[in-house]
Amino acid sequence: MIKRTLYFGNPAYLSVRLSQLEIRLPEVEKNTTLSTNFKESSVKRIPIEDIGVVVLDNRQITITQGALGALLDNNVAIISCDEQRMPSGLMLPLAGNTTQSERFRHQIEASLPLKKQLWQQTIQAKIINQSAVLYIQRGMECGNMEAWAKQVKSGDTDNLEGRAAAFYWQNLFGNIKGFHRDRDGVAPNNLLNYGYAILRAVVARSLVGSGLLPTLGIHHHNRYNAYCLADDIMEPYRPYVDRLVAEIVGSGANITELTPELKSKLLSIPILDVVINGRRSPLMIGVGMTTASLYRCYSGEIRKIAYPIME
Repeated sequence: MIKRTLYFGNPAYLSVRLSQLEIRLPEVEKNTTLSTNFKESSVKRIPIEDIGVVVLDNRQITITQGALGALLDNNVAIISCDEQRMPSGLMLPLAGNTTQSERFRHQIEASLPLKKQLWQQTIQAKIINQSAVLYIQRGMECGNMEAWAKQVKSGDTDNLEGRAAAFYWQNLFGNIKGFHRDRDGVAPNNLLNYGYAILRAVVARSLVGSGLLPTLGIHHHNRYNAYCLADDIMEPYRPYVDRLVAEIVGSGANITELTPELKSKLLSIPILDVVINGRRSPLMIGVGMTTASLYRCYSGEIRKIAYPIME
């Protein structure tokens, strides 16, 4: 079942009652002229089992420890935003699978050759999907990118990911003056940053659900990064965010500021269509298939990660 993504951009009181997230509005609760019946009718309740991601994007949101615990118990990814209203923190459960220690052991003991092969598959899928984005958005037949995807070696020792990225960004948003892919660069970098943060949370959540450590990557190794594996596995999914952002840019929307309307479009990322092994599903479900296959690679059951291929 596809889980819901909840976005809170205004002040709110969040608590839990009877396994439901209870949402109350401060302006209603504090208004002494309103009747108790009216206040109760304004309360919204959502079953916690239906929630996958929660985005807290207001400094005046109050959430109880009980609500946090219930959300984490149900493997909900909780994203906190900073004063600029950009995602700045991610909270996940410590354990999300019944055979946690066994799965950790398989992951930790994965050999270097296996991890290099998994990274090769990851970059191949990423480049193929980037090529598809250029075809869909720009009508470009990218034989060079298709060739680079085939040439990726174990561990991507020739850094074909970097070569493909340079070509990709130059052609996807090359018509935007001053654009280059940079977290602090000109728009639509702001949209890409926000979209990737949502994607990262979805991937990290699925990794925990598959009993894996999001910190222990197959390629990314940063002592200050708690989500190296999420950053690895999300690579072939990034082009889905890129395509959505390109569609927003193509619609003529004002992208200089991340408005609630733009955020609403980016929050649809978990339900974007992806195709894995001929099976179409929402992105959140697809990521779960990917992380489940990753564990099976670690355990020696299979040798290939199930990544989406963009149509």
